Order: sequence, then C-alpha cells, then structure tokens
Amino acid sequence: MTMTEAGTHAVLRDALGLLKDREQVAERLLESSAKHSFDPDKELDWDAPVEEGKWFWPPELVSLYDTPLWKRMSEEQRMELARYEAASLASLGIWFEIILMQLLVRHIYDKPMDSAHVRYALTEIADECRHSMMFARMIKKGGAKVYPVSKLNHNLARILKTVSTTPGSFACTLLGEEILDWMQRLTFPDERVQTLVRGVTRIHVVEEARHVRYAREELRRQMVTAPRWERELTRISSGQAAKVFSVAFVNPQVYTDVGLDRREALAQVKASGHRREVMQTGAKRLTDFLDDIGVLRGPGRRLWQSSGLLA
Repeated sequence: MTMTEAGTHAVLRDALGLLKDREQVAERLLESSAKHSFDPDKELDWDAPVEEGKWFWPPELVSLYDTPLWKRMSEEQRMELARYEAASLASLGIWFEIILMQLLVRHIYDKPMDSAHVRYALTEIADECRHSMMFARMIKKGGAKVYPVSKLNHNLARILKTVSTTPGSFACTLLGEEILDWMQRLTFPDERVQTLVRGVTRIHVVEEARHVRYAREELRRQMVTAPRWERELTRISSGQAAKVFSVAFVNPQVYTDVGLDRREALAQVKASGHRREVMQTGAKRLTDFLDDIGVLRGPGRRLWQSSGLLA
C-alpha cells in the first residue's frame, strides 16, 4: 500500500467512525413518527370559511415584496398574489413529493425489508402521501388552481427518477425540503396568515423534520462510502437541480393571473435584493451542511452559485 493509499484509508476510517448507526437513527425516527404524526383530514378544519383580510402566505415571502412593482400594487392585489404563490408552492411541493416517493422506493428496493431503515422509508412515503393530498386540498380550499412546473422540468424529472444515484437522490431531497421548511417555520406562527394555511405548514414542519434528518444522515454516509465518480456526479447533479429549483420556485403564471406584466415581474424578482436574501437565507442551513460533507466543490459549487441560492 502506498502512502497516498494509506492516507486515504485513514481518512475514510475516521469519517466512518463519525457516522451514526443507520438502524439506530431509523429506530429513533420511527419512535418520533409514532408520537408526532398527523392526519390532516382530521387535524384541520376544512369546513371553516376563508378568513377575510388574512394572507395565504406572509407578505415578506412573496416574490415581489419590496420591489417597485410591489409598491405600486394595491393591498388587494398583493394579497391575491400571495394566494396564488401559496398555490404555486403547494403545486411544486406535490410534484416534488411524488418524485421523492419514487426515489425512496428505488432506494429501499435492494435493502433488507425487515430493517428499521426500510421501515422508516415506508413511513416517510406514507407521510408524503398525506402531505400531497393536504397540499392539493389547500389549493382547492383557497380558490386557486394547480400551477404545474414547466414541461421541460417535468420531463427532466423523469430522467432524474431513472438515473439518479443514491447520494444524488438524497441531495435533491434536501434541496426540495429545507428551503420550503424554512419558509413554513416563519408561516405557521404568523397570525396574519389564514388559520388553515398555518395548520398545513405546522403539520408539514413537524413531519419534515424527521425526513430531513433521515436524508442528511444517509447523504453524509453516502459521501463517505460511495465511489468517487458517484460523489462527483452528486456535486454536479445537485448544483444543476439547484438551478432548476430556484427558477421553478414560483410559476410565472401567477403574475399574469393577478393582472401584472409577466416579463416586468420576472425582471423585478431577478433584480430584487430582498428576494435574493430570502432565498439564500432559506438555503443557508442546507448549503452549510452540504459544504461540510463535501458536496459543494468544483463545478458543482459554481452551479450552486449561479442558482442564486449560494452567496
């Protein structure tokens, strides 16, 4: 064994020593799931009327907030935009969760079916099923419509679901979960927001905390144990996914639906320092973690920077 190989093996051995036991992590998450899981159909009052004068999304998190266009908009128009953007985010969430469920099924296909790790993955899939139905019901209750992602992104996801490696899948999982989770943590305690929306975001935050823990532990493991080519692919694929996600976060149709010029609205969102700060702050906990485990390196890091999510 050469000195270089010996050094590599020593680093790998040290890294493995820092990894938490996969089964112990899963057992703890299963215990938490048993105590803190919710049935949105029973937990939330879907028959309550929409509350007059309350927002569907905190105004500071609306894409046009504090832009010149926002300052020209009436309060009614601002609230309508918030309602449509909440529906757009919920639509994105459903799309993403359907992808995630398929990736999780692929992940456990070759794993021992009696393991806690697999049982937790199945538990998470059940959570995501409920979340997708909850988001769809919230869109309908708010009187908005579903805002699908572009056909290009919809079909790119078909490729992702087919070719994604395990670390790539978990990196994309965290990308889809952590930024929205940060926004929802600001939403559910906000008394300016509709009670139903606050209830939806509270349920999602509580249950997604387990999903994030599961994905983080597995991605940390994969970035130590996966072959070099797979780690390099993960760096690039996650950076490309960040570029797609940052663009798909709000469907541009919402601007047209509220009576704004789409081109002008998109230009102002792109130029908005406030929006840039919101997105980068929402992503910071994730990007710090990815940086720590070696995902944000080389060309992948430059892709993350070009997405606008990494300062």
